[in-house]
Amino acid sequence: MTKKFVIPEGFLWGGAVTSFQTEGAWDEGGKGPSIVDARPVKEGQSDWKTAVDFYHRYKEDIALFKEMGFNAYRTSISWARIFPDGEGEPNEEGLQFYDDLFDEMIANGIQPVITLYHFDLPLKLAQKYNGFASRKVVDLFDKYARTVFARYGKKIKYWLTFNEQNLVLTNPNFWGVSLDEAENEEALRYQVTHNSFIAHAKAVKALHELVPGGQMAGMVTYMTTYPNSCLPEDAIANMKAKELLVDFYLDVFANGEYPSYVTSNLERKGIMPHFEDGDAELLKENTVDYISISYYQSQTVSSEKVREDAIISGITPNPNLKANEWGWAIDPIGLRVSLKDMYARYRLPIFITENGIGVKEELNENNTVEDDYRIEYLRDHINQVKLAMEEGVEVFGYLTWGSTDLISSGGQFEKRYGFIYVNRGETDLRDLKRYKKKSFNWYKQVIATNGENLEEAETVTLP
Repeated sequence: MTKKFVIPEGFLWGGAVTSFQTEGAWDEGGKGPSIVDARPVKEGQSDWKTAVDFYHRYKEDIALFKEMGFNAYRTSISWARIFPDGEGEPNEEGLQFYDDLFDEMIANGIQPVITLYHFDLPLKLAQKYNGFASRKVVDLFDKYARTVFARYGKKIKYWLTFNEQNLVLTNPNFWGVSLDEAENEEALRYQVTHNSFIAHAKAVKALHELVPGGQMAGMVTYMTTYPNSCLPEDAIANMKAKELLVDFYLDVFANGEYPSYVTSNLERKGIMPHFEDGDAELLKENTVDYISISYYQSQTVSSEKVREDAIISGITPNPNLKANEWGWAIDPIGLRVSLKDMYARYRLPIFITENGIGVKEELNENNTVEDDYRIEYLRDHINQVKLAMEEGVEVFGYLTWGSTDLISSGGQFEKRYGFIYVNRGETDLRDLKRYKKKSFNWYKQVIATNGENLEEAETVTLP
């Protein structure tokens, strides 16, 4: 008789957000401006000044998370709340805010899962040093990391260095870097990527020195890719795209050295990043404890669309999959593909720290949202996680993106992700009142049964 698979006890269930997309209070408590605060706001979209006012309402929200049954919640620390200018002396009021926040989570049975950096560099470091293009900022990141490890190490086990670090090569602006004055733009991109790896390794080293039992992840956004056809040319194009989309970063995180498919290309072009003395040893000696991923979609790769002048190219939509209203293909099996691939390559435990669907939504006459599409999306993805685990992959947690609604990283509030509707619009803050969506009780049921019951629950509205 075949034994039924059961998710192990202690599996981590919850949600994930960032500080700047939820906290608001952008200039309160001694916080300095970040590069997000200085980002131009597109017409008709939102800024991040108030967000969903988590800074002032976190106790209310955490009570709702406890009601759902969360035992984990991922957020980030705002570097500019701890070091307003990115350097100098730490801001005690900012440190105390996170003490209070983490204490409230722990008191409600929720483990904090903390990202050190989520695209919100203190503005002064971008202006003064060009962000992570400078090794000075790498050293300042080490100082910031050591400050928060010393302060919160006894409260937090699971940490992430950089959110979606595999975006650094294509989006160095997220690391406070301008390419405007680069002599060789591609060379600078790879140098910034190297600097981020060194900053990551320094943080791993600091955590292991300061926090006994602390666990550090390297984190990527995993977009599963497939060959666009059965042509061998598409297969090799897909392999090469995957190498720079995800494998490069995971190889460095897990193996502690640059893979040969990267170094051979960089040496051929004469743009190998500058390694300072000790860099190679630092990477080798400070590999990760687990892998963290966000997962939202898959794509295909076509050899016909590959461009020699592009770092990563050939990416094209999969005509066999439905997409959400933002054009992201919905592919639950792609999540299972990614999990199986990572575990086969690295044999490290995996923590899914983002997965979800953004949809334009409004409250109905019953003060709720009948978000059956979100239930279907999450149910199908969780089912694929369970199948991967049954097939031998070690996954120890699943966090959805968003718990309450939040402002997207691009500045859209109406792209709603949460189980809890926040009553505000793009520019109209309204009353910021919280309302449970239908998915609230569904996820509560999923957690209560440790992923056993994924069927729909009845709608219950928030008074």
